[in-house]
Amino acid sequence: MSHEKVETNIGLMAILIVLVISVGGLVEIVPLFALDQTTKPAPGVEKYDALAIEGRDVYIREGCYNCHSQMIRPFRAETERYGHYSVAGESVYDHPFQWGSKRTGPDLARVGGRYSDDWHYVHLMNPRDVVPESNMPAYPWLDEAVLNGADTGKKMAALNIAIGATCNGCELYSDEEIAAAQAAVDGKTEMQAVIHYLQGLGLASKQW
Repeated sequence: MSHEKVETNIGLMAILIVLVISVGGLVEIVPLFALDQTTKPAPGVEKYDALAIEGRDVYIREGCYNCHSQMIRPFRAETERYGHYSVAGESVYDHPFQWGSKRTGPDLARVGGRYSDDWHYVHLMNPRDVVPESNMPAYPWLDEAVLNGADTGKKMAALNIAIGATCNGCELYSDEEIAAAQAAVDGKTEMQAVIHYLQGLGLASKQW
């Protein structure tokens, strides 16, 4: 097939472009499903407990991922500010993942343990009380919304399906954990849940 024929036939060129991109994509992506470092939990990474699951859902609902990424790139400027660069094994329990790409606010992949619970509480109630130049909105309603945990067990069961389908060697939620999920969450505020979720981010990386 001559170059002239391809270059003068837009339909044929489009088909060949799609074919090349598809094959190239498969060659790069498919092998990743067989690599332990992308399908197994990184050392120290554990599944979310019931309260963290609820906190993560509130985090997603409020659109926090629109301003905060959870993926540290392997560049000196990134690692000096945020800590160890992110690895695939950190996200095996995340469905959906929170890598993100936009940083109106700082990356949160290593925020766990960096600040106290009280700091997070004040920051979420009114960010400018602790960071005067912050343009982050306040979330005072999180302190008033109370969780009942009615759906927490169902969320765990759904995560079992997702984790089991994509993760090699991941720990699933047991029947006992699912049964106890509602009691673990009932009566907690959404504020408590979000803070609990944030305080768990990146703790495993301290072992590396």
